[in-house]
Amino acid sequence: MNTLDQRIVSCLVANARSSYAEIGKVVGLSAPAVKRRVDRLLETGVLRGFTAVVDPEALGWGTEAFVEVHCQGNISPARIRSHLEPLPEVVAAYTVSGAADAIVHLRAADIHHLEDALERLRGLEIIDRTVSTVVLSTLLERPPDPGR
Repeated sequence: MNTLDQRIVSCLVANARSSYAEIGKVVGLSAPAVKRRVDRLLETGVLRGFTAVVDPEALGWGTEAFVEVHCQGNISPARIRSHLEPLPEVVAAYTVSGAADAIVHLRAADIHHLEDALERLRGLEIIDRTVSTVVLSTLLERPPDPGR
């Protein structure tokens, strides 16, 4: 990825609905040249797609928590994932270093819904114990900066 590609990605991060012509004006390329570069960035996996950014609170999912998951025995990441996928409140999950096997990001409608989701998570056969942290407010949330 060169400097032009970074600038194109920056334009798309700022506004994924920008036309190739609009991006071209910013980076100094024609619309077809921008399209070719965007296609290549998609093919190589630099860009994984285009999506709408939705406010979860506006959809009624404004309560969130991060949960350390400690599993029984030596569990593969694929097995952890397969157990987490059916839970609709799990919006992200990560394997991590340290004492926990994974960190799970939960979203729920309210604290009662969150409690129910935590109980279902704790009830999974692979889970030994969990440590939950409820989010009070979001201090910072930003997409990656391609220029860094």
